[in-house]
This record gives sequence, C-alpha cells and structure tokens, in this order.
Amino acid sequence: MDIASIGGLALAFIGIFVGMMMEGGNIGQIMQPTAALIVIGGTAGAVLLQFPLSIFLASIRGFMGVFFHRGTDGEATLNQLVGFANKARKSGIVSLDADLAKVSDPFLRRALMLAVDGTEPSEVRKIMRMELDNKAEYEEKIPQVLESAGGFSPTVGIIGAVLGLIQVMQHLDNIDEVGKGIATAFVATIYGVALANLICIPAAGKLKIRQSDERMVKEMMLEGVTSILEGMNPRMVETKLRTFLFEQKPQTSETI
Repeated sequence: MDIASIGGLALAFIGIFVGMMMEGGNIGQIMQPTAALIVIGGTAGAVLLQFPLSIFLASIRGFMGVFFHRGTDGEATLNQLVGFANKARKSGIVSLDADLAKVSDPFLRRALMLAVDGTEPSEVRKIMRMELDNKAEYEEKIPQVLESAGGFSPTVGIIGAVLGLIQVMQHLDNIDEVGKGIATAFVATIYGVALANLICIPAAGKLKIRQSDERMVKEMMLEGVTSILEGMNPRMVETKLRTFLFEQKPQTSETI
C-alpha cells in the first residue's frame, strides 16, 4: 500500500470539502450521480477511441498500482547478484544453473540463463536490452492513457454543464428551480477538473517515476550478469552496481 498516494488523495479531497463547508456549503451539493456518469463515461469513451482496449485495460491495472504497489528491492537484488558473483568466481558460471529456479524476477532469470548457456557478454547485453527497450515502449503508453483522460475530462465536464443548462432553460417559468438547476449543472465541470487534476495527471506522473525506477533496477540486473560473465571481481561488481541505487546503504555483503 502506497501511503503517499492514498494520503495525498485523501488530503486533497479533505482540503476541498473542509474549505467548502467553511463557506457554508455541504457535500450534498456536489454529489450528483448524473454529472459523474457524464464525466466518467464521456472520458472513458474518448480514451477508448484513442487507445487500443489492451492498453486501456493495462492503464486501469496501472492506476490501481499507484495505490497498491510492490516494488523491486534494489538492495536485495544487488546482494543477490553479488552472491552470484561469489559463487561464479568459486565454482564457475555454470554453477549458477542450480539457482535459476530460485530467481523470482523473470528478466534476471532469462539473463542468467543466457549467461549459463555460454552466451557472449555482448550478446547478452544486446538481447536483454532489446527486451528492455520493447517493454519500455509498451509501458510508456500506460501513463499516456491517464494523461489523455486528464486532458479530456475537463472538456467533458463542460459538456455536462452545458447539457444541464439546456435543461434549466426549459424551466425559466420557475425562478426558484432555475437557481438550483444552474448550481447543479456546474457540478459536472467540478467533476471534470477534479478528475483531471487530482487523479489522472498525478497518477500518470507517479507511474512514470515507478517505471523509471524499475528500469533502473533492470539495468542493474543486466550489468550485474554481464559483469559476472566477464569474470569481474565480486567486490568490483558490488561497487559498480551500487551506482544504480539512489539511496546508498552501508555495504554489508561479504565478498572475496
């Protein structure tokens, strides 16, 4: 659970609701299911027109991952790679074949398999970097979906407001209802702007940061495997790989 994402969203809505109530308003004034249906449905439809269904569904999973995320532990990965380097130095690169089943990350497992099979370091780099680049090209479309939704939703909110005003204009004979109707009509605009600026655009930014962090860890895995394959000293491997981590921690692994 990402406390920053959940807490940030809660703080934004609490600040808005408290500020509104301090001015004499109440939450019921902006609870309009019709306006929400127009904004959410219209925005989703526009996004589906722009992106394939598979990318749209992936963006939904990515959005949920903003609040519930299990990231890669860079320090644990570094220690695992250093352990592989020590074992390969003592028993040879082929000895790592017994550890492949214990490697949970598919990218690292594939890189190690290539290394154990005797692939040249340059070829391992080429093959695995191609996989990284192709995956990055696909994953960068996921934040784009949320950014597009953030661009569409305010405009869809305006459409909802105009539709509400059209309904109001049909009842000009009842001036009391006109005031209430105008207030209700503008709720759709609030929903559209809030969906864009409190949810979609910030979530897209968070996803971009996480994708960058995950790619950095994958780059560290690739560099670690190729360094092991090249016969680099485990201590040098650890020093080299630690440059990929943003947070420097004391070196506790034993190397020879």
